[in-house]
Amino acid sequence: MKTYFLIILTALTVQGVTGQTKQDSLPGNPSLVSSKEELKMLADQEKGNFAYAVQDYFERPKQSSFQFSPNGMYFSYREKDDASKRHIYVKNTETGVVKRVIDEKEELIRGYGWANNNRLIYIMDKGGDENYHLFAVDLDGTNVKDLTPFDGVRVDILSELKEQPEYMIITMNKDNQQIFEPYKININTGALEKLYENKDVHNPISGYDFDKEGVLRAFSQQENGTNYSLYYKISKDKPFEKVLTTTWKDNFYILGFDYTTEYPHDAFVMSNLENDTDEIVLYDLAKKEVLKKVFSNPVFDVDGMSRSRKRGYEIDYFDYTGEKSVVIPVSEVYKTLHQKFKQQFGDKDFSIVNKTDEEDKYLLYVDSDKLYGVYYLYDTKKDNFKEIMNLMPQLKEQDMAEMRPIKFKSRDGFTLYGYLTIPKEATTGKKVPLIVNPHGGPYGPRDYWEFNPETQLFASRGYATLQINYRGSGGYGKKFYLAGSKQIGRKMLDDLEDGVQYAKSLGFIDQNRIAIYGGSYGGLATLGSMVKTPDLYQCGVDYVGVSNLFTFFKSFPPYWKPYLAQVYEQWYDENDPKDQQIMKEVSPALNVDKITKPLFVVQGANDPRVNINESDQIVTNLRERGFEVPYMVKYDEGHGFGHEKNRIELYKSMMGFFAKHLKSDIAPEDKTSFKN
Repeated sequence: MKTYFLIILTALTVQGVTGQTKQDSLPGNPSLVSSKEELKMLADQEKGNFAYAVQDYFERPKQSSFQFSPNGMYFSYREKDDASKRHIYVKNTETGVVKRVIDEKEELIRGYGWANNNRLIYIMDKGGDENYHLFAVDLDGTNVKDLTPFDGVRVDILSELKEQPEYMIITMNKDNQQIFEPYKININTGALEKLYENKDVHNPISGYDFDKEGVLRAFSQQENGTNYSLYYKISKDKPFEKVLTTTWKDNFYILGFDYTTEYPHDAFVMSNLENDTDEIVLYDLAKKEVLKKVFSNPVFDVDGMSRSRKRGYEIDYFDYTGEKSVVIPVSEVYKTLHQKFKQQFGDKDFSIVNKTDEEDKYLLYVDSDKLYGVYYLYDTKKDNFKEIMNLMPQLKEQDMAEMRPIKFKSRDGFTLYGYLTIPKEATTGKKVPLIVNPHGGPYGPRDYWEFNPETQLFASRGYATLQINYRGSGGYGKKFYLAGSKQIGRKMLDDLEDGVQYAKSLGFIDQNRIAIYGGSYGGLATLGSMVKTPDLYQCGVDYVGVSNLFTFFKSFPPYWKPYLAQVYEQWYDENDPKDQQIMKEVSPALNVDKITKPLFVVQGANDPRVNINESDQIVTNLRERGFEVPYMVKYDEGHGFGHEKNRIELYKSMMGFFAKHLKSDIAPEDKTSFKN
């Protein structure tokens, strides 16, 4: 089955809640938090005149998130006001009339889209709790409605219904917080129809597969926490029958049903049952057999495919991500389009963000390692391109740093891929400091070749940045993915260390000025590295990171509980004596005696994934040993900072912290993390 529980600790920009005002109601221990004055003093450690300020990289674009209505008559986008609120506007493409239809208020709007030609939808949560509500509004801004006004319930959009434009299919954990069930929802009234009951809390259904008519054709059911069985219904009057059973280590999930023939039981399936990397196969669900292999790559997992609804669901292209993103055109129509796009944008990345139902207008997003992003409109009838918006025109491509794809061998023989962002100082023969930046997850996500405002900011201050897709990262096949199992705090950190050795071999890294910084799991990797190899790193920044695996497991939200058996096989088993010993060894909060270098800790108070207690623990334990630990907490944030002002303050403080501990003009005695 599809591995549904890959990503526990990805650093998300979960939106915040209205901040609490009473001291006794604040999460965690507010007495530990550094004052504004202390953090300002830290930020002021950054000296120098730079071409770009921190806010140049982290202010939200003035306009963003462009989309067509399905019929192409309207064009929507987000626009930021003077208070950094990002409202949603709709423009009539014929008359040019623009109207603000959705106001962003205290809660940040997490995302929006067109439900049909007359109505838009958007989602918000409260306090970064990730319990999303689904809202809808008419394109003139009237008839605003919270379609799912249920406290403590999370909504996920499962499927739009193009053939029934007044409806869509969502999932909610409305009747039991641990399990999700599918509903057909009327986007005008909020009327709900439960489409299937997820009854077994111990063996819950983890995924639903509906066809384009909104009929439930298949589902995946978890069994004993680690196995998944795919069930399929041959006809309306037949019960669901088991097709096959796999484990969490395998991928076998439906991408979409094949509508190009009259035979109704064929589906395009992503599978790694007969291949190390994820591949697309055409599968007969009635006969339970693979008909043919459709597309694969021997090194990298396939990401997916795109089909044309207008042309009877013809396949347009396949795509995968190697060192960079790769699109393989299939249909003659898309081959022609792809060639036009290549001629227009050269070696830059481009992707189709949106297209009209008639496929006569395409909204394209173009970016690179040095270009933040530009929206273009391609009109097939006029055969021309029009630039819609350069999101960050203040960041000039010629001033940005190269993000170089790299690969090298780990100490035990794995090929490791990653990226090295190189500041201009390094190209002149000067040795530069290095910031190691492990991604979150850890299982499933990966880093990409793209414009990264963090690494560009670091490069502008003279730091190189190393991003390694360590074992367990997604995209590199089953063997590499499974090699990360039970290696948190161990071989996963070896991969980072091997990456540092590779970077040093290039000749422009100052081996005495290396730092580590990560968010979410990357925060755990930061803390773990400072425990495991205290002499390698001069300092570290832990952003919403786990510090104690025992307390982390105890804080899981209810809807993670069915996946605990998988966590015990993939992370560590808190009930197994051998694993308990390893957990003690790799939980940084329990090993602070091994940390000898300065640490900066950052936390969102309302984080539902990594409870604030994780950061409080590491700060408390280090301060009890005499360490000065700057500690930034924002009480209107969750798992990652979503508010613009908070993000800017974070990076200003981070730059001051790195300047204090990595810049060569700071005397050694000023770098100590101990109080005098």
